Amino acid sequence: MIRPATPADVPEILNMVHELAAYEKAAHEVRVTEEQLRDTLFRDHPAAFAHVAEQDGETVGFALWFLTYSTWRGVHGVYLEDLYVRPQHRGGGHGFALMRRLGEICAERGYQRLEWSVLDWNEPSIRFYEKLGAVNQDDWLRYRLTDEPLRRLAGRRD
Repeated sequence: MIRPATPADVPEILNMVHELAAYEKAAHEVRVTEEQLRDTLFRDHPAAFAHVAEQDGETVGFALWFLTYSTWRGVHGVYLEDLYVRPQHRGGGHGFALMRRLGEICAERGYQRLEWSVLDWNEPSIRFYEKLGAVNQDDWLRYRLTDEPLRRLAGRRD
C-alpha cells in the first residue's frame, strides 16, 4: 500500500534516511532532525512531500520529493530526492509502486518531468530506473555548494 506520509511517520522516515545514507556510504552527512523533517513535510506550505510504502502494517519504504519548475516547458515537475525500500522488502514491487504514485501525481497535475539522481556505482538502482524507461542525462554535470564554499559565496564567515 502506498499512501501520503503523516506526521506519525516522521520517526520511521528518518530511520530510513539513515539506512539509505549508510547504504550510500554517507552516513556521516546526515544532519536532519525529526523536528526539521516534520516541519519540512507538514508546515502550512510544505517544502517537500513524502509517500510511504506499507506491507502488513509495517513501513517498508518511502519516497521524498519536491516540486521543480522548467522555464523551457513552463510547468512544474517533480524531483525525487530519495527513494528507499528496506533491503528485506526489495523485489516486492514497493519501489515500482512508489514511482508509479509519483507518475500519477505528475499526470494528475500536468507536471511534465519526474527527475532524480543516482550514484554511478548503484547498479541495482540504475537497472531499476532504466527498466522503467528512464534516460540518463549524461550530457549534464551536477554541481553542489555546501558548508564553507557556500558560506564564502554568500560573503559569510559564520
